[in-house]
Amino acid sequence: MDKQKEIIIRTTADDHRIAKLAALAIGLHLVEAIVPSPLPGVKPGIANIVTLYVLYRYDFATAAWVSLLRVFAGSLLLGHMLSPTFILSLAGAAASLLALWLGMRLPQKWFGPVSLSIFAAFAHIGGQLLVVRLWLIPHAGVAYLIPVFALAALIFGVINGLVTAKLLHTSHQTNT
Repeated sequence: MDKQKEIIIRTTADDHRIAKLAALAIGLHLVEAIVPSPLPGVKPGIANIVTLYVLYRYDFATAAWVSLLRVFAGSLLLGHMLSPTFILSLAGAAASLLALWLGMRLPQKWFGPVSLSIFAAFAHIGGQLLVVRLWLIPHAGVAYLIPVFALAALIFGVINGLVTAKLLHTSHQTNT
C-alpha cells in the first residue's frame, strides 16, 4: 500500500490573532449586510472599527490582513465574490488602507483614531465612487452623489473613530 504524505500547516500566534480579529470583522460585516439601509450604498462600516483598532493595537500589516480577509471572506459568505459589489468593497478597502498608511505618518499629537477614521471613510467612498465612475456608470452625473456619500463618510467616520478611541482607551486601562 502506498503511504499518503501528511500535510502539516504550521501557524504562529500572529496567524491566530489575525484569524480571530478577521472573524470579528467578518461577523460585523455580515451583521451590517442584513441591516436595511435608508440609502443604497450607505453603510456605517462598523467592521472598519476592527481594522482601525488593529492598526493602533498592532501594526499596519495586521490591519491590512484583517481588512482584506474581511472583504474576501465576507464576499464569499454573502455570495458576492467577483461581482461588482465585491470590486466596490475591495476598492474601498484598498483606498482606506492607503489613507490609513499615509495617516499613520502624520503627527499623532494632532491626528488620532477619529481623524484617521474620517480619512479612511472618505478614501473608502472615494475609491468606490472612482470604480463606479470608471466602470459601472461612466457618466459625469456620478459626481452628484458625492455630497450625500461625503456626508455619510463624515458622520460614520466620526462615530467609528470615537468607538475605536473608546475601545483603545478601555484596552489601555485594562492592560495597565
